Amino acid sequence: MELGAASACTLLLMLMTTGLTSTGAVPVPTPLPATRGCHMSQFRSLSPQELKAFKRAKDALEESLLLKNWSCSSRPFPRTRDLKQLQVWERPVALEAELALTLKVLETVANSTLGDILDQPLSMLRHIHARLQACVPAQPTAGPRSQGHLRHWLHRIQEAEKKESQGCLEASVTFNLFRLLTLDLKCVASRNLCV
Repeated sequence: MELGAASACTLLLMLMTTGLTSTGAVPVPTPLPATRGCHMSQFRSLSPQELKAFKRAKDALEESLLLKNWSCSSRPFPRTRDLKQLQVWERPVALEAELALTLKVLETVANSTLGDILDQPLSMLRHIHARLQACVPAQPTAGPRSQGHLRHWLHRIQEAEKKESQGCLEASVTFNLFRLLTLDLKCVASRNLCV
């Protein structure tokens, strides 16, 4: 059986490539890492040690708030809000915005007064935030249309960041911390099971 010139060249190139890659002369392409996936199930509940560290931080934050004169004109995290009101794809977007504000505020506090107490909780929040970012669509508006709950939620957080005092933001973040960790995070980690 005769091979055509093109087939012979292709076969020769394949044999040469195989020979060179086995000797290490040509780098073998490694498979691309899998695309980022949304793997939040580990956060359905935090360990007792992690919750204890957050409790210590919250107590210290509340104590420091007693020394400050703060008043808020709005509530970035109103009690009536509930992630269950949002569509499943919107929940990570809302939690990511909430967590980003929480990190920003707590990092400022850690830099000024409560660094040692906030180190472990901040480290955990950063880890959660990094994992959560894989769950957030590149453009949140690209998903199905919502009834405006998500847009209102994000707008409220952005406005609070612009208009509220640092003391008010600290108070809002402090009083919302355990809701974020035990309800909101659990809801996002549970995905469709959060009803």
